[in-house]
Parts: sequence; structure tokens; C-alpha cells
Amino acid sequence: MTLGEFSHYGYFALTVFLTVMLWGYIFHLYRAEKKGTRDYEQYGKIAVDDEISDELVEKKEEDSDNEDSNEIGRDK
Repeated sequence: MTLGEFSHYGYFALTVFLTVMLWGYIFHLYRAEKKGTRDYEQYGKIAVDDEISDELVEKKEEDSDNEDSNEIGRDK
């Protein structure tokens, strides 16, 4: 097997791998939206509502553990 043949097989394998990964990601997005865990259409508003005073697309959940660790780091 020459280096040229090896690169052709590698290119083909990489193309197949990336295609499978793309379809897996598309399936993940579709399934998450159907389950109702995430609404990806609301993220389309980001391009339209991009002012600093606009409403947030998704609220940030506060974690009490993170707040405690941040306060400890500030004391030092």
C-alpha cells in the first residue's frame, strides 16, 4: 500500500466518520426538541434580539454550591 492509497482510505474513513457524527447530532437535536427538554427555535431570536436591554432567551439557573465557592475565593 502506497502513501497515496493510505491517504485515500483515510479521507474516506474521515468523511464517513464526520457524516455519522453530523447525523447523530441532528438526531440529538430533533429528539431533545420532541421530548421538550430544549426548544432550539427560541435561539433563532438571538440574531434578531441582540441589544443589551433585550430579554434573555434562557434564564440562568443559580447553583448555591457555585455561589459558596466563589465567595470563598474572594476572601483570599
